[in-house]
Amino acid sequence: MKKVVLTNVFLAGLVLSPLCVAGPADYLYTPHIERGELELDVKYGVASSNVGVRPQAVSIGLGYGVTDHWFTEGYLKQKHNAGGDSTYLEWENRFLLVGGEGAPADVGWVTELEAPLTSGAPWELRAGPLFQSTFGKIQLNANVLFERAFGGADEDSVGQVTNIGYQWQTRYRAGGAFDLGIQGFGEMGKWDQWSKTAAQNHRMGPALFGKLVLGEHQAIKYNAAWLVGVTDAAPDATLRMQMEYEF
Repeated sequence: MKKVVLTNVFLAGLVLSPLCVAGPADYLYTPHIERGELELDVKYGVASSNVGVRPQAVSIGLGYGVTDHWFTEGYLKQKHNAGGDSTYLEWENRFLLVGGEGAPADVGWVTELEAPLTSGAPWELRAGPLFQSTFGKIQLNANVLFERAFGGADEDSVGQVTNIGYQWQTRYRAGGAFDLGIQGFGEMGKWDQWSKTAAQNHRMGPALFGKLVLGEHQAIKYNAAWLVGVTDAAPDATLRMQMEYEF
């Protein structure tokens, strides 16, 4: 497992040297991993703005908790934006580096590689650290992500640079079928030279979480958020949803 971690970190460092705006279906990564768990995962997102552009994205994936510290998942994803439709295969690996069951805080790492099936679409790589801590019923998450397209211009004709973004979440674990919280996503531009504030993409809004237990080792987990743009460059509103069948 350590060799897999080092390989992914090396790959990220190799490509993320001197992109892509996050899609509407993007979700918040967590360092939590359950060994031996299979997961069928569906995501959907749609964004809107006052200029009439409505980018959409949908994906379906199958993941597996290989060890207590490594989760891997493959996706088939389709994106739709002003430039047309594009289809991708995506490979995500999440690692728990520090923490675990009963720990006050977890530190993880994610590496996600997106390979185009559509001619002319770029490859994309995303990588970065993941942080999670729990205080009573409050769960806090904060992630820093670096993202780069390579092998061709991205679907919005954005040049190949390494961008920096973030994700954050506050979740109140009520202990029932529904939890409430707040999520935030953003991109600031090039990692070493942030864009002006008006050109940055920041979104935040209320989120809903839940889990339905179906039987031994089987459950349906879901989360959704309504994100409002808080800068001029952000979509006016984004609806993102995720449903997982764990078995």
